[in-house]
Amino acid sequence: MGVSDLAYGVYERRLVKRLDPAKLPHHVGAIVDGNRRWAKGAGANYELGYQAGADKISEFAEWCDSLGVEIVTLWLLSTDNLQRSPEEVASILAAVENLMDRLAAERRWQIAVIGNLDMLPAESAARLKRAAESTSDIVGMRVNICVGYGGRQELTDAMRSLLLDQAANGRSLEDVASTLEVDDIAEHLYTKGQPDPDLVIRTSGEQRLSGFLLWQSVHSEFYFSDALWPAFRHVDFLRAMRSYALRQRRFGA
Repeated sequence: MGVSDLAYGVYERRLVKRLDPAKLPHHVGAIVDGNRRWAKGAGANYELGYQAGADKISEFAEWCDSLGVEIVTLWLLSTDNLQRSPEEVASILAAVENLMDRLAAERRWQIAVIGNLDMLPAESAARLKRAAESTSDIVGMRVNICVGYGGRQELTDAMRSLLLDQAANGRSLEDVASTLEVDDIAEHLYTKGQPDPDLVIRTSGEQRLSGFLLWQSVHSEFYFSDALWPAFRHVDFLRAMRSYALRQRRFGA
């Protein structure tokens, strides 16, 4: 172990010691960006980047669990990503499917897949669902894996589901419009029944949400890291948690 590793170890322990558990987030969202750029910088193909990014998911979940985070929501494949070449989409899906199988086999956390799975190949969607369902009995931290996810798509699907449910109950469009409440829409989101994220982290230096949890993140705190996702370190994670703990949340007030 080099001097720099020892120094980082000391720094990490100091950060952990100074974190107040009462001020840490219960729900952490992450936009795991920068896999392709990391691979390019390493002189590797994008398949290696996506695999490295998937491997980092397990580490990130462990870090969150160790600090008592209750829900982690990670965006791995967006609806925009689905417009890339068939070869690249297949590479991303393969990495996600292997990740889901691995997490399910470990049986440490309850895994859920979030997104419009109808946009995925039927075989991939079925495999992801099977992995998630196999963990439904696990008590502990919940890990949401967002695949085929887009914020606009989620809101579109939510409104479609709401209107179909209301129509099935014999209500007219005019009736629905006259009584529609915020909570009615929330009940049809992919994350229904879950608290909104307290903290959203984005890697790779981009300072935008790109549609991630558009509805749910209205009162979230944001943390942007310059690190590319596969290179995101434990110390980077702890800095994000420290930043959150030091903020005074006002929830729009």
